[in-house]
Amino acid sequence: MTIPPGPRRALAALALLAACTLASAQTLRWASQGDPQTMDPHSQNELLTNAMNGQVYETLVQRDRTLALVPGLATAWERLSPTRWRVKLREGVRFHDGTPFTADDVLFSMQRAKEPTSMIRVYASALGTARKVDANTVEFELPKFDPIFLEHLSLVQIMSRAWCEKHDATRPLDFRNREERHTARHANGTGPWILVAREPDVRTSYRRNPDWWGRFEGNLQKVVYTPIGSDATRTAALVSGEIDFLQDPAPQDLPRLRRHPAVQVVDGQENRVVFIGMDQGRDQLLYSSVKGRNPFKDVRVRRALYQAVDIEAIRAKLMRGQALPTGAVMPSPRGVFGDAELERRLPYDLAAAKRLMAEAGWEQGFEVTLDCPNNRYINDEEICQALAAMWAQLKVKVRVNAMPRAQYFAKMEKLDTSMYMLGWGGSITDAETTLTPIYRTRGAGGVGDYNWGQVANPELDRLAAASSQEPDPAKREQLIRAAVKEHNAQVHHIPLHRQVIPWAARKGVEVVHRPDNWFEWQWVTIQAR
Repeated sequence: MTIPPGPRRALAALALLAACTLASAQTLRWASQGDPQTMDPHSQNELLTNAMNGQVYETLVQRDRTLALVPGLATAWERLSPTRWRVKLREGVRFHDGTPFTADDVLFSMQRAKEPTSMIRVYASALGTARKVDANTVEFELPKFDPIFLEHLSLVQIMSRAWCEKHDATRPLDFRNREERHTARHANGTGPWILVAREPDVRTSYRRNPDWWGRFEGNLQKVVYTPIGSDATRTAALVSGEIDFLQDPAPQDLPRLRRHPAVQVVDGQENRVVFIGMDQGRDQLLYSSVKGRNPFKDVRVRRALYQAVDIEAIRAKLMRGQALPTGAVMPSPRGVFGDAELERRLPYDLAAAKRLMAEAGWEQGFEVTLDCPNNRYINDEEICQALAAMWAQLKVKVRVNAMPRAQYFAKMEKLDTSMYMLGWGGSITDAETTLTPIYRTRGAGGVGDYNWGQVANPELDRLAAASSQEPDPAKREQLIRAAVKEHNAQVHHIPLHRQVIPWAARKGVEVVHRPDNWFEWQWVTIQAR
């Protein structure tokens, strides 16, 4: 049967309309308060940046819905000796530009991730030296025994050597100096999503990779991300249907969202601890009224500030119960083996805090600046303002210097601070990924990269370094406990709480909430609007 031209055109138009309607229904529009800092997967180490780049770039070992390690660009691995691993690569994989993925790309990416401008070099350095066995096999020779080798392997995203060489991108962008090159706004990975357009602080869009080696569990075809800084505006956008998913609803808006008939709230705790750091390295603070001395070098001052924090007021009033106070600077209780003693906070005791300040010779207080992001953690600027009010009772006058995350991290990475807020967490709950970058003295290979307060405690260094290479689990546990105990006794940081991160979505949008707050798009399903 032959269909006349007129009906044929009508049928074609209907088919096109149906395709457009389907594409619209399968486009995820989502938002949070900040924006990814760069499309370079090695230049920064911040969750939103890592997670969005992780949709384009892949790692050798990946995480499933429960955070269990599963094959990614590697299909198998075996430990040949305590310091040597062999990894078999997935065959037939291509980058988005069509070039094949091989062992050369793995070697290149591991080396690139160790460069001084890489903010994941502490993890890449732990992986030692990668050596090509053949096109689909790589061996890793470690500098020492690594108790979490596979976890470290899950943190280095793989880039195309040929593409990086073509675009003069063989080293990561120097984010501290605001360097702008090709990898800031372009990407070429092997993952399920292809970067379509990057407009910093405006919009970032992606489309499904039809040639991805994996299997999509959801039905999305396109993803559009829009940063929305205002809490009220983000909530309004979700309620009105302008966006489909909100990763960080404001705590004060949760009751309204839970009642809304077109919205669903997906609750979950995040593996992330929020804390305050202090410059304990300089003899004179950069941003303070004090000249010739540094009050933060005195543990009594640090302890006084800690004991002046009314953490219950922050939890109940500011966070609306969406926080879990802790006394341990560890993303998860599992990092300190659920040890109640190490989790216990110093008591809120303003009288004791004032006595400590007097004993230390700072009864009249001092002035200092607290650097704080205003679009990274839940209520980050508001928490800093609340702390400033609490510390004013010790006559410590705190100026809160709040700024967007891009400026904030660039400033902190230059150690341009006297006091700061930081949140730390992710998919790995083992203590190693906190002890080495946060607790230890700054050194080669990324050790202490996030020790922005320049803490230098030889005993803490000894314990943390020993735990990093101890093969006996029982002995390693004791070393970790001792390191955390030493850290807490010296109050090198002031712990606040672990975040609770509810997500909010329109009804009919199915998402998977992981404890590392990683939003995986290929698991998302949207019912027809």
